[in-house]
Amino acid sequence: MTKLLEVSGLTVGYGEAVALDAISFDVARGEFVTFIGPNGAGKTTLLNSLMGVLRQKSGTVLFKGEDLTALKPETRVARGIVIVPERRELFPQLSVEDHLRLGAFLRRREGRAKLDAGLERIYALLPKLKERRRQLAGTLSGGEQQMVAVGRALMSEPQLLMLDEPSIGLAPRITEEIFETIARLKADGMTAIIVEQNAHLAFSVADRGFVLEVGNVVASGMADELRQDPRVLAAYLGAGDRYRDA
Repeated sequence: MTKLLEVSGLTVGYGEAVALDAISFDVARGEFVTFIGPNGAGKTTLLNSLMGVLRQKSGTVLFKGEDLTALKPETRVARGIVIVPERRELFPQLSVEDHLRLGAFLRRREGRAKLDAGLERIYALLPKLKERRRQLAGTLSGGEQQMVAVGRALMSEPQLLMLDEPSIGLAPRITEEIFETIARLKADGMTAIIVEQNAHLAFSVADRGFVLEVGNVVASGMADELRQDPRVLAAYLGAGDRYRDA
């Protein structure tokens, strides 16, 4: 499989503190990779570094063979990398459809017809958004806001989609709907990195997984293999798993 993303020796820190310690991994086209781990493990730091929001102290990030080190976040979006942030970062006074159109901002020169076709694709994937298209984002439920954030990201037609804690703060039924959508994206050939505390959900859609603890990868492998790893079972998949219902 062709490697879309190649990360080598990535080290990120805040002042003297090291948040990610020389981690390396790759993501092939059409592959879903997940990073699981507790709060403070460095999962969100990883995504923010890949987006260029945080600069690495050392290491390289190659996307389609291009070194991203010096590129700003907006340039990375133009290259095809987009993130659905944990906090969703919506504008309360903008409508659902306004958010979706914002997601296509870098494609605005392609013409109204193509952007409208993009909207219809998002509405087909997330029909609830079509029902709510005139509604202000600030009046939506948490699950609906998460759908808007996902739809906005997809409007840029990304080659690599990064999802930061897509299940956080959502009721189980809504979480199930979100992950059904994620599974459909995978079936359509999307490439994605999913950061998630809920290992059960993460492994349900991932091809490969990495366990991140205190900035270090402590386990990795195929998702089905990690399900059987005694350390992963004990910490994240056991009956007493504190992340199961997170």
